Amino acid sequence: MTSERSPEAGDRERQVPGRDLGRFDETVLRHLDAAYNLARYLLRDPHEAEDAVQDAFLRAIRHFGDLRGSDGRAWLLSIVRNTCFTRLRRRRPAAEVVEFDEEEHTVQERESGPEADLARTMAVETLHEGLDRLAVEFREVLVLRELEGLSYKEIAQVADVPIGTVMSRLARARRQLSLALGATGKVEA
Repeated sequence: MTSERSPEAGDRERQVPGRDLGRFDETVLRHLDAAYNLARYLLRDPHEAEDAVQDAFLRAIRHFGDLRGSDGRAWLLSIVRNTCFTRLRRRRPAAEVVEFDEEEHTVQERESGPEADLARTMAVETLHEGLDRLAVEFREVLVLRELEGLSYKEIAQVADVPIGTVMSRLARARRQLSLALGATGKVEA
């Protein structure tokens, strides 16, 4: 008797042998949220980010045998990054110009209630807008460090740059984000 399997299941099993399927789920799949978060910030479009993450996971499945070590986060984020940059190159001209608006933003005191909740929501939106104003290489390192908590060494591995470049980009990204938000050294805790 022949068992029927979907073509997708057959492809996945062919790419990741049965004994490695559990290891793939444990080392790579658990970083799905981080992969989507990076793609969303790099591509600035949630739907395109979903597509990019799906493409990246297909590549990860195909090349899972190339993974060395047990931490698949940096490895997966490198694939996501490369997928996103390929998409960005296809849709944008060679040189991207970044413009900064000198809008003033005030820092609200911590309060409770609907007005305070609205103010915090608006602050988060403002932060997202500020990140969107940064060049992609600066947005990338900020997301990886501040939102995903990667070490400088892991960021260097993901971005395929020296650690000194990571440190420089982070410093410049923080400075440019501060300018983009119109901050004058005031930061809400």
